[in-house]
Amino acid sequence: MYPDSFKNNPSKRTPWIILERGRIFIMGRSIPENPNDFYRPVQEWVSKYAKNYTEKSKIELGFEYINTSSIKWIFTILKELSEMKEIVSNGSVTWYYEQGDEDMCELGFILRSLVECPFIVVEVDEMNKARYEKILSMTD
Repeated sequence: MYPDSFKNNPSKRTPWIILERGRIFIMGRSIPENPNDFYRPVQEWVSKYAKNYTEKSKIELGFEYINTSSIKWIFTILKELSEMKEIVSNGSVTWYYEQGDEDMCELGFILRSLVECPFIVVEVDEMNKARYEKILSMTD
């Protein structure tokens, strides 16, 4: 039906990733040495998820820093999700960026303009592990 959950603990170069039924959470620093190897399993999971899951989905993204190769993968993942059945009524994307980080803010608005689903851009005081844990603990 839908894929099992997928998790990746953060490192100095890679984000914290939690992919599970109803939630896609990718936050942190994204400068992996080989973005294709790092993001391909994420994209494959999202592809299966998008084809099989039609209930409410919460997509949360936020980066302290993200390189160009990672941005391409995030866009691919968002495009896949935006094609989900019922995404307009059952899905939401939240893009978090750190106060004063105009590049991340702008990137959020660029990505929002490229996908067809509800998408909000939210400024937070800091992007760090405490912030990620707080976002992760939030429920609707």
